[in-house]
Amino acid sequence: MDGLLLTDELLLLAYDDGGTNRLGRPHLDYGLAGALLLELALARRVEVADKRLVVTDPTPTGVPLLDEALGTVAASRPRKPKDWIGKLAKGLPDRVLDGLVGAGVLRRESDRVLLVFPRTRYPSPTGAEPAAETAARARMVAALVGDGPVDARTAALLALVRAVGLDRKLFRELPKDRVKARLNEIAAGDWASAAVRKAIDEMQAALIVATTVASTTAISAGN
Repeated sequence: MDGLLLTDELLLLAYDDGGTNRLGRPHLDYGLAGALLLELALARRVEVADKRLVVTDPTPTGVPLLDEALGTVAASRPRKPKDWIGKLAKGLPDRVLDGLVGAGVLRRESDRVLLVFPRTRYPSPTGAEPAAETAARARMVAALVGDGPVDARTAALLALVRAVGLDRKLFRELPKDRVKARLNEIAAGDWASAAVRKAIDEMQAALIVATTVASTTAISAGN
């Protein structure tokens, strides 16, 4: 499997140029877990049947992060996608960040705020937006301003971005009504196999539930 994974692209989009997570947690954690499962669906290793995620092909992909998730799902009884989101999210951001740092896409920068509070940021080596992030943005914008079919990976990334609420941050320069209408059109389009489309729909719904619950819990805790 060549190139960056959906997990890599989502994380890059979630971090600003200063290397700070602007999406927040656990939203990023859940989004990355959803991206992991969608990557397996695109690789035709899993699909959703009777609202449960099932392994259709246990053959390793050759990508450790994906193969660990595939093994975990295969070793368990079938569960709903939303149940896997929380289970696979633990420690996932750090692993994806480590991979991007190892690949030279990001660098790890540690310092202290007010000389007291430790902070770790992940800017690109140049300090500018990573080329991989620019490419992902361009792919999504082209899909949103166009009117034809889109490839399955781009549709999956758009579904993830929408589910975790990043669409409002990433597409501010595009007409809001146009973005909403086009996202709905892409979601309903005939751009992938029925199994992949179903997996994306289920994962998007699961992420919306997970992030909504997390937001509600955080608001309640703050009152």
